[in-house]
Amino acid sequence: MSKNAKPKLLSGGNPQIPKGYGNEPVEAYIEAMPDWKRDIGRKLDRLIEKAVPDVQKGVKWNSPFYGTEKDVWFLSFHCFTRYVKVTFLEGTKLEPMPPESSKHGKVRYLNIYKDKPFDEDQFTDWVIHASKLGGEKM
Repeated sequence: MSKNAKPKLLSGGNPQIPKGYGNEPVEAYIEAMPDWKRDIGRKLDRLIEKAVPDVQKGVKWNSPFYGTEKDVWFLSFHCFTRYVKVTFLEGTKLEPMPPESSKHGKVRYLNIYKDKPFDEDQFTDWVIHASKLGGEKM
């Protein structure tokens, strides 16, 4: 994809971004997020960086991932039509657990909607705790 080409938006408006490591592919993903979701992506990225200053970043499966070492991730997010889904890969170990359950045993979700603010302090606490749990190797 050329630098000026806009990424294709997949189902639900999720940007199609090539796999990559570091801040650059994550920034490309966030900038390609449609409408109000872009501001949510920027906010999430900022809160995660503040909570875990040495966080590792990457894009896999058209989603930004955050971890404490390469290919060991504790969090990701993804665009859907009406919300941004934050995935805590060890979410069942967080207290309180993020509100949305998953068919994957340890995973919990936080869905963020356009007109419903989320608790940034609680999110930050989850990020700090999740980063200390090690994460999922993928």
